[in-house]
Amino acid sequence: MAGEIRYARSGDASIAYRVLGDSDLTLLTAPGFVSHMEALIRLPELARGLDRLASFARLVVFDKREQGLSDRLGRPPTIEEMVDDIVAVMDATETERAALFGVSEGAAMALMFAATYPERCSHLVIWGGYARVAAAPDYPDGVALEDMDRWQEILHRDWGGPVSMDVFAPSRVGEAPVEEWWAHLLRTGTSPGSATALMEMYKELDVRHALPLITAPTLVLHRTGDRAVPIALGRYIADRVAGARFLEFPGADHLLWTEDADAITDEIEEFLTGTRGAAPTERALATVMFTDIVDSTAHAAQLGDRRWHDLLDRHDAAVTELVERSRGRVVKSTGDGVLATFDGPARAIDCAREAIAAGKPLGIELRAGLHAGECEIRGDDVGGMAVHIGARVAGLADPGEVLVSGTLKDLVVGSGIEFEDRGSAELKGVPGEWHVYAVRP
Repeated sequence: MAGEIRYARSGDASIAYRVLGDSDLTLLTAPGFVSHMEALIRLPELARGLDRLASFARLVVFDKREQGLSDRLGRPPTIEEMVDDIVAVMDATETERAALFGVSEGAAMALMFAATYPERCSHLVIWGGYARVAAAPDYPDGVALEDMDRWQEILHRDWGGPVSMDVFAPSRVGEAPVEEWWAHLLRTGTSPGSATALMEMYKELDVRHALPLITAPTLVLHRTGDRAVPIALGRYIADRVAGARFLEFPGADHLLWTEDADAITDEIEEFLTGTRGAAPTERALATVMFTDIVDSTAHAAQLGDRRWHDLLDRHDAAVTELVERSRGRVVKSTGDGVLATFDGPARAIDCAREAIAAGKPLGIELRAGLHAGECEIRGDDVGGMAVHIGARVAGLADPGEVLVSGTLKDLVVGSGIEFEDRGSAELKGVPGEWHVYAVRP
């Protein structure tokens, strides 16, 4: 996520912002509960998501006043100041007209901006947002004040750790890297006192009067089980903005990038540009391992479908445990084996040897093939020539053998792993000849 951090002057506050990408279309994000531009992108999924937005738009991101890299003046901003800050960032980036992307709390400022400056708002996108969050006699779907008070106490008491992770991203609870990122974002984004003041402000924040005045094409997106902002509050916006489109996504996370991010971004891209581009391909060096059950067809015929599937399940579970213990990731089952990737070639070789040994108590014999190279990473899947080479090497392995490419052998020099030269081979669909080596037991 490139982009120099600059500052826009808005009244008595300096607002930190950065610009990503280059396009005729500008997409300006209005951030949610807590923001810190540098801390946010420590979560790979979020950095990837912003890069995806910047692939089809000139993306402008900023930290709200009182948060992140922007000035902290000791009090939460008013809605008028929030809108002024958007104007200041647009002016500083020489943006005459932009699409606004209001995320969570940022929805309120985006809605107000769209109603106040219709000539400067080309489109409006709302994620997990609300025009008012607190319940009221004429707003029964809002969050009860006693629940907001309880949440406010929890935030103040537990600030510094991954507080309310079960509300913001329940699907990621227990994942240490994500919890550490969330705790760091909260600590750097604002303070316990400021968070408490924000919660007090949320109880009164109400921009419902702006909704009928919005004329920009509007897309409202929400997860069905959102635990922070009930989906009814998103529907409320869509029902009262003329022509607004409302889309639901499954899940309970309030944070956008933790579940089905590509599907959500697809909708945003199509709404803003009229076309739906392919998700960008990420590339990384990885070790690819293919395992294969020897004579799987004969085993299936001998055991019958039910017993064979039970055996496959036991095989998959055993290999998955070994892969994860070796800091690898099982990408998918291949029917009678698995495809896995690793960030270390020696660990991958050790895992392959252990997988072959684990097959013996199950009454099956395995073989494995490994290669290291640049992989294309698209969501949870991997592709590219490195994967094809790994599959072809596995196909050359003898029963009970771990066969590796010469490329992989060169990467483990000094590891103590010994090899036997198996000569050169032509790999179907792969140019040239490839030297392969068997790992000695």
